[in-house]
Amino acid sequence: MTDKFNLIIAGGKTGGHLFPGIAVAQALKAQYPKAKILFVGTDAPFEVSTLKTYGFDHKTIISRPIKGGSLLNKLYSMALILVSLVQALAILTRFKADFVLGVGGFSSFAVVLAAWILRIPRAIQEQNSIPGITNRLLSRFAGSIFTAFETTRGMTGNPKTNCVGNPIRRTTPTENLETPMDIHPDDFVILVTGGSQGAASINRAFVQSIKHMDNLDRVYIIHQTGLADEATIRQAYGQLSVRRTVRAFFQNMPALQDKASLAIARAGASTVSELNIKGLPAILVPFPHAADDHQTFNARILEEKGAAIVIADKDLKGSALKDTLQTLLADREKLKQMGIAAKKLAMPDADKIIATIILNTKNLGV
Repeated sequence: MTDKFNLIIAGGKTGGHLFPGIAVAQALKAQYPKAKILFVGTDAPFEVSTLKTYGFDHKTIISRPIKGGSLLNKLYSMALILVSLVQALAILTRFKADFVLGVGGFSSFAVVLAAWILRIPRAIQEQNSIPGITNRLLSRFAGSIFTAFETTRGMTGNPKTNCVGNPIRRTTPTENLETPMDIHPDDFVILVTGGSQGAASINRAFVQSIKHMDNLDRVYIIHQTGLADEATIRQAYGQLSVRRTVRAFFQNMPALQDKASLAIARAGASTVSELNIKGLPAILVPFPHAADDHQTFNARILEEKGAAIVIADKDLKGSALKDTLQTLLADREKLKQMGIAAKKLAMPDADKIIATIILNTKNLGV
């Protein structure tokens, strides 16, 4: 391999797409420090600020989803694809990309397609058990497909498919800058998170459940609310005598998972992969409006193996969540077995495997 290796990672906007790309970038830099990495995606504030935190260069292209909306909106979106394709071709040419990895999200479409046009080696990484429309389309143009689940719909049996698990970010530069927490060694730590954007239904139900629980002196709560709910949830906690740390967003989620005894979360692919790697038992509440209901399929895989309890969002009430929490708090053996089951599902080296294959591009067709 020559000294030069330039990688473009395309896609993002949400943590579910962005963090796997960051994980691969970290692993590739660890294996080959001379590599140059550029993320290409949207101008969404979360994407821009997160990549700045992790120290990666970032360029944006014009893009918007095609799925849904009126015929006029779809025609407009298709016209924008042509604009974004021209932008992507220019970026790939100027950056002299040696490889392009698409991590999903509509902004990745033009970039991977541009790599196909320019005959640059390329791959896509699909996080969910049911692929999104972008990766379903791009699977025809990719030299290789990396999946997180053996049963990924439409991609099993494809000779281009490698089931390696979901890449999980290892560290963050701000890990030591988070708010200190007075967690005691024998505390039962509940980690509540609705993902990078929060989940109003989980936030409301959890606060209601805690209001009616007893014996909380040895319970500590870490609650990621999302920006929209932060003020409301902080106010609600002000009426409760329970130790907690509440923030809109935590950059060091892997470190917080290490502290947790139980997670209450959505069932995005990155989340369930992180839970499995950590061996962390969970109550999963799939996002009901996820494309093709893929979060429910993600969650059921864990539930079938005994690693999680699944509650549908429509059934999520404070009383039901309280009963589930109290049952688990009283049955530490069940929690232990759930953690063991989660660990058995873990595929912890996805980031390293993908990085190795990317660096050894002769293994991929163009």
